Amino acid sequence: MTAGFALVPGAVIDGRGLLHVGNPFTEQRALAVGSAVAPLGDRRVLAVSGEDRLSWLDSLTSQALTALAPGESTELLVLDPHGRIEHAASVLDDGETTWLIADAGDADALLAWLLRMRFRLRVAPRDASDEFAVIGGTAQALDAVEATAPAGVPVVWRDPWPGVSAGGHGYAFADPHPGADRDWSEAIVTRAEEQRIADAAARGDIALAGLIATDALRVAAWRPRWSNEVDDRAIPHELDWLRTAVHLSKGCYRGQETVAKVHNLGHPPRRLVALALDGSESLLPAAGEQVRAGEDVVGTITSVAQHFEEGPIALAIVRRSTPVDAPLVVDTEEGPVAAAQEVIVPPEAGATAGVPRLPRLSRRAQAK
Repeated sequence: MTAGFALVPGAVIDGRGLLHVGNPFTEQRALAVGSAVAPLGDRRVLAVSGEDRLSWLDSLTSQALTALAPGESTELLVLDPHGRIEHAASVLDDGETTWLIADAGDADALLAWLLRMRFRLRVAPRDASDEFAVIGGTAQALDAVEATAPAGVPVVWRDPWPGVSAGGHGYAFADPHPGADRDWSEAIVTRAEEQRIADAAARGDIALAGLIATDALRVAAWRPRWSNEVDDRAIPHELDWLRTAVHLSKGCYRGQETVAKVHNLGHPPRRLVALALDGSESLLPAAGEQVRAGEDVVGTITSVAQHFEEGPIALAIVRRSTPVDAPLVVDTEEGPVAAAQEVIVPPEAGATAGVPRLPRLSRRAQAK
């Protein structure tokens, strides 16, 4: 669907979408200050119509949705009976339709699951990706984009991360949180509008950024994503995803018992960490490569990026027992890469944890 961007000078495109337009570092800066927009070819649009849509989604997912107001943004998780994450989606309702934006690799499975769960309720989930695309950027940058508004409400999802939503709970104790200043929204646009943006970019009238730039800003903000941080064992607590995707006091839903037990009575078995990578050897790990503390394998890389200010950075999931001050090493095909960890989810994570809020050091400072 991103073929229209092929004529943009410098465009590099693969199966996920527009990767970059020549300089991912420049594109990161432009995205951060609101002077560029990003075609999100790795995101897809699902639409749920029908009178029962919000109460139905509320009953199936981790998020409280019955009172979601038109134009209000949130996100949800679909969990299995053991509380493990199966699907994730950004959520926006326009008063007539609930719009879900999902990672491309999850969209078909999420839609199939929703279709199986309709029973006799007045709901109609469908894949709207042929009609609509997703464009990302700051709220200011998206002023240059015409979001679809079939019910009179522009369908623009505003990322609630890293705020703690009603009913949520944040585990990360860095102060300030590295995502605190992140301004990120995603507009659902018609395919005609997507082509208009591509044509304007080809003329130089609109600046674009690619997926490499968008992911670098996400990693720097410690923002989990289904396509990267979720594996067949992941529970929301391990990724600090209780803060925006889980309502801890809503009614019953599949997996709720595990969510409540881990939060109220225990600790998640693994924890997400941020890594500042040693860039002196120009070795950048890949997602899936192992993380060691000494000789022990303690975790796995989930996301990697070259950040325009922080240098090479990554997210990894490690065992809860991994010491928070342990120097880590990532094993790559070319050799080991030293990594300094910054705690996102502390080992003590849970409802009763009394972790002090600590000033956050830059990753560059930690790596020295």
